[in-house]
Amino acid sequence: MFNIGDQVVYPMHGAGTIEKIETKQILGEVRDYYVLRISYGDLKVMIPVDNSQRIGVRSIVDHETLQKAMALLGAETTAMSDNWNRRNRDNMEKLKSGDLANVVEVIRNLMRADRVKKLSTGEKKMLSNARQILISEIVLVEGISQEEAEKRIAEAV
Repeated sequence: MFNIGDQVVYPMHGAGTIEKIETKQILGEVRDYYVLRISYGDLKVMIPVDNSQRIGVRSIVDHETLQKAMALLGAETTAMSDNWNRRNRDNMEKLKSGDLANVVEVIRNLMRADRVKKLSTGEKKMLSNARQILISEIVLVEGISQEEAEKRIAEAV
């Protein structure tokens, strides 16, 4: 269980700080929720405490782990399916996993694919979401601005 002030990553949304834990009745069911302020943008998310582990909420990584992940941005592009549906499904599974290395892989592969042939609207949105997830974690781990985090990603790919 996490506590108020803990910095965590919520897969598909990004990293933030737990501002409070509150009990709410939603659809007749009383549950405890983490209220998470995402560090990228001005987003607040409520996460059911009892489901947080199942959906992949995790603590932010340490500086060393972040540096290893950033190095993956410069690594070789991994093979992606030529079939758009299959490629989209594979990338979505990687983002949902919450694993930082998977998020980095999606960013690297889509950014490079975009240089060769412009991405579809769906893939552009996925790339934007993946970047937001990584940027939010960089901001918290490194204590830098969103703009600086975006610049580091662009330079690393």
